[in-house]
Amino acid sequence: MSNALGTWVDGVEGNAVPADDRGLQYGDGVFETILVRHGVPRFLAMHRERMRRGLTQLGIQFLAANELEAEITRVTAQAPPLAILKIIVTRGTARRGYAPQAQAVARRIVSLWPTTPPPADVIANGAVLNIARLRLPQPSPFAGLKHLNRLESVMAAADAPVGAGFEALMLDTSERLVSVTAGNVFLVKDGALLTPRVDRVGVNGIMRQVVLREAASLGIPAREQDLPWTTWRRPMRCSSPMRASELCRCSACASM
Repeated sequence: MSNALGTWVDGVEGNAVPADDRGLQYGDGVFETILVRHGVPRFLAMHRERMRRGLTQLGIQFLAANELEAEITRVTAQAPPLAILKIIVTRGTARRGYAPQAQAVARRIVSLWPTTPPPADVIANGAVLNIARLRLPQPSPFAGLKHLNRLESVMAAADAPVGAGFEALMLDTSERLVSVTAGNVFLVKDGALLTPRVDRVGVNGIMRQVVLREAASLGIPAREQDLPWTTWRRPMRCSSPMRASELCRCSACASM
């Protein structure tokens, strides 16, 4: 059963989406999840821009940007002090078949969700992370894109034994670190922040972008690079000179 605080489909309150919607049929669309704090959606302009780029890359014509902005304002005004705003744009309803149809009208789905901070012991002591067995194929033509088909993350999250870990690290088919199932990662080594590249596979997360931007403004060394897991694994105990002192998970909904 859904625990959404509210859902609006093309501006109409309710959670009924037509069965022939291409987002449901094929994962044909994009989405954003945004932390709302005291009625203010954080980094909204960055989320908006990433969604615009995703729609452009998928060739989805979205003509309801003004309506969406009005809905965001209305929905966030009724949010609790801390909530998650999710925005989905699909290619809309169309005839059966993979080929997009020029006359299809994009559909927008806005929903509001409760959120809670991580457990206190995780904040204080850190978390146990699993290594997902699934490997992400690369290069992906959709690298960096927040598209609706998240099967890799779904299967990686489902693969972990109950209670085995807080999250799962995801590697690509070349055994390079990519992300966690629901966010990006940074390694800390010798005072520098290192994060995996996302130009071959993965999502260019908003909080990842914010961390890189703010690190630069604060004079903290930060860079994107390949992180082969055979080199970086067991970073806290590895005797290799490549060892890292910390591994941090970040996402727009959970910060860092």
